[in-house]
Amino acid sequence: MTNWVGRTAVEIAAAVREKRATPREVVAEHLARIERLDPRVGAFRVVRAQAALAEADEVAERGELDSLPLAGVPVAVKDNLAVRGEARRVGSAATPDTPSDADHVTVARLRAAGAVVVGLTNVPELCVFGTTEGVHGTARNPWDTSRTAGGSSGGSAAAVAAGLVPIALGNDGMGSLRIPAANCGLVTLKPGPGVVPAGISDGDWFGMSENGPLATTVEDARLMLSVLAGTAFVRRDADATHRIAVSLRSPLAGIVVTTPYTTAVREAAGVLMKAGHRVRRADPPYPLSLSFTSLAHWTAGTAVDARGLDRERLTRRTRVHAAVGRPFVNSVRTGAGREALRRRLEPFFEEHDVLLMPALARRSPKSAPWHERGWLRNVLANTNYSPLTPPWNLTGWPAMSVPFGTLPAGAPCAVQLVGRPGSEADLLEVAAQLEERHPWERTAPLE
Repeated sequence: MTNWVGRTAVEIAAAVREKRATPREVVAEHLARIERLDPRVGAFRVVRAQAALAEADEVAERGELDSLPLAGVPVAVKDNLAVRGEARRVGSAATPDTPSDADHVTVARLRAAGAVVVGLTNVPELCVFGTTEGVHGTARNPWDTSRTAGGSSGGSAAAVAAGLVPIALGNDGMGSLRIPAANCGLVTLKPGPGVVPAGISDGDWFGMSENGPLATTVEDARLMLSVLAGTAFVRRDADATHRIAVSLRSPLAGIVVTTPYTTAVREAAGVLMKAGHRVRRADPPYPLSLSFTSLAHWTAGTAVDARGLDRERLTRRTRVHAAVGRPFVNSVRTGAGREALRRRLEPFFEEHDVLLMPALARRSPKSAPWHERGWLRNVLANTNYSPLTPPWNLTGWPAMSVPFGTLPAGAPCAVQLVGRPGSEADLLEVAAQLEERHPWERTAPLE
């Protein structure tokens, strides 16, 4: 019997459409792997075993099976998006344990495309931090289970990297797709506003949060993004060249990017230069105020999300984060800080098509009960290892994390690609060239 675990979403969907596999056997094989390996990984808060098998049978009976782009593909969903019949807990004891009446629009689009939701994945409380642990579980990096998977889409990233599902749905308000993808050796793309429906929380963190795919290949990321967006992101002219800026510095003053990540960027730049792109060193003109702007938006988003929740049931780090952010809510809501940053960076992106930079500054923190530790300790740990993602939520511009190389301990390393508004297809093309010329190991060797 063919083993469908470890296959890409593209391969699985083609096999189901061509009747070489049934949705039930594909889903059952992935559920068996979840049962065997997830106790070590901690990707899932809820596994919908019986419901997923029933939904797989429904997919098999659909009259348009031969045209479904995700026919029979198991998918995991981040636990801050509604899944019909399941509670949306957002990593907290303070949220209601009440089943959702309907799917979030992105979940509905995945199901309409033939995907089967096998479970909801762990997140840090209110999706605030770049590590994933809390009252509902701890998500570890499948490549090194002593380390956190990252956050806040940590459970979704861990599920894909462990081969528990081929693709997963997450979202990104300050790096919450790109951080865990970089830790876990995955491809992800945070799209610009309006490409994929958001509706993630009250105001989507002032419009900074976007839903997006987590996958092991650029082709799978492209396919899933197309389904989520309702628009096909087809491959463009492979011979097209871009003006690529290469930056090794942290956007936040005082933080040093470690050697493995700068080396990855330099080597990726060499690959792209050989592919014919015009590559040169250039740093965006980040303002010194960026650290304060980032902290104000990060905390203010939490202050809004925590409204109406029982404060006593929130963890201490979340309560403090929200308290710090309350005075900033009104000023952040005006959007003046984000607009000023866009104006400052726009000339740079008129001169360059794509920015190549590190995805992280250093490897992820140890997997630990960070939710029981103090607020400042969490903020410093997060900021020191992931200072390179927030600017692109503040501007609203598309950004990708792409695996490239390995860390000294053997876990994946990664680079980040950033583009101007509407450049999602260009970023996918550049990422595909990196994959073709410098392929990576797709899933962690957990067996």
